Amino acid sequence: MRDEGLYIIYVMASLLFIFAIKGLSHPKTAKTGNDLAIFGMLLGVIGTLFVLPAENDFWIVAVALIAAVLGVLWGQTVEMRVLPQMIALLNGVGGLSSLLVGLAQMMRGTAYTSDACLGIAIGSVALSGSVIAFLKLQGIYRLKRLPFFNLINVLVFCLICVLWIRFLIDRTMMTACLVGVAALLLGLILTMPVGGADMPIVISVLNALSGFAASAIGFSLINITLIMTGALVGASGTILALFMSKAMNRNLASVFFGKAHQMTETENALNKTAHAGSVEDAAFLMQNANKVIIVPGYGMAAAGAQYALKNMADILEKKYHVEVKFAIHPVAGRMPGHMNVLLAEAKVDYEKVASLEEINGDFETADVAYVIGANDITNPRAKTDSLSSLYGMPILDVSKAKTVFFVKRSLNAGYAGVDNPLFFENNTLMLYGDAKKITEEITADL
Repeated sequence: MRDEGLYIIYVMASLLFIFAIKGLSHPKTAKTGNDLAIFGMLLGVIGTLFVLPAENDFWIVAVALIAAVLGVLWGQTVEMRVLPQMIALLNGVGGLSSLLVGLAQMMRGTAYTSDACLGIAIGSVALSGSVIAFLKLQGIYRLKRLPFFNLINVLVFCLICVLWIRFLIDRTMMTACLVGVAALLLGLILTMPVGGADMPIVISVLNALSGFAASAIGFSLINITLIMTGALVGASGTILALFMSKAMNRNLASVFFGKAHQMTETENALNKTAHAGSVEDAAFLMQNANKVIIVPGYGMAAAGAQYALKNMADILEKKYHVEVKFAIHPVAGRMPGHMNVLLAEAKVDYEKVASLEEINGDFETADVAYVIGANDITNPRAKTDSLSSLYGMPILDVSKAKTVFFVKRSLNAGYAGVDNPLFFENNTLMLYGDAKKITEEITADL
C-alpha cells in the first residue's frame, strides 16, 4: 500500500511538471506554471522522504531545510541582470546532484548499472560546463580558442567511451570515477572556447544535459518522477537550444567546434565618424513621433534600466499619444527570454512586446528606434559581411527607422567582438553614458 501511495505521489508530481511546462510557454500563465512546478517539486521531495532509511531522517531533513533557506534567500536577493549566471550555476547543481547520487549508489553497492554510470558522465559534463559558463557570464574568465581544441575534444570523448566499455565489463567504482573525471574534463574543454555571443545556446544545452543526467539516474533508481522530469528538462532544453541556434543562423556543431572569428580590416571603424545626439534631441523627436520602437539588449540589464524604460513609454503614450512597442530578439541578453523577464519585472504590458518576426516590418514606419545596448542583434554585418561571426544571423532592422538613438557607453564592439557600422549611419545618433541615467533624463525632459 505504501508503494502504491508513493507511486501516486510521483505520478502527480510528474503531471504537475508537465502542466508547469505548458504554463511557462506564455507570459500570462508563466506565474501559474512556476507555482505548479514548485508544488510538484515539493510533492516529489516529500514522497522521497518516505522511502529513505529512517536512521538518516534527521540529517536529510536538516540539510534539505538549510538548502531550501539558502535557495529562498538567493532567489530573493539575486538581481535580474545576473539571472543568466544563476541559471548557469543551477544547471551545474543539477549535474552535481546526478553525479553524487550515482556515486552514492555505487558506494552502497545498490547499483553498478549502466544507467548510474551514464548519469555520472552526463552530470559531470553539465557540472564543469556550467562552472565555465558562469565564469564567462560573470566576466571572470575569457579564453579564445586554442589550437588542437577539437582534437582534444575527440580524444577525451574516445577516452570516455573506452572507460564506459570497461565499466560494462568490470562494474567497479574506480572505473565509474574515471568516467566522471574524464567527463568533467570534456565539459571544461567543450565550454572554454565558446564565444560570448553563443552563451544563450550553451545555457540551453547545459540545461538539457542536467535533465538527461537526472533521467538516467531515475532509471537506475527506478524513480518515475526523476525519469519523467529529467526527460522533460532534457527535451525542452534541446528544443530551446535548436531554436536559439536557428535564431542565430548557427548549428550546435559550429558553436562548440567551429573556428573562432578573427577581426578583419573591414571591421575597423577608426576612420569613421559617429554622430552624437543629446537627451533633448531624443525627447523632442520622441514626443513628436507617431511610433517609437524600443529595442532592449544586455545594456538594459547591466544598467537596470527596465523601470526607466517603462516610465518613458508610459509618458509617451499617455501624454503625447505615441504608439510604443518593445522589440525582442530571441538571443537578446545572456540567456533565452532574458529581456522578457526584465520587462515583465517592470510590468511592461506583454501586448506591447513583440518578437523579431512580428515587429521587423514595423521599423520602416517607425519614427524613432531607441536601441539600448542591443549591439550584436542590430548589427548590419550579419547581412553584409560574410567574414563576420554574425553573418547569417537574423537581426532587428532598426536602421530602417527614420531616426535611431543608440544608447551605449562607447563605440566598442558588442559581446561577439564585431564592430557595428550602424553607429556611423546618417540616421543614427549616439547617446553616450549609463543607459538608466540617460533614459531617466529623457523621461524628465518629456
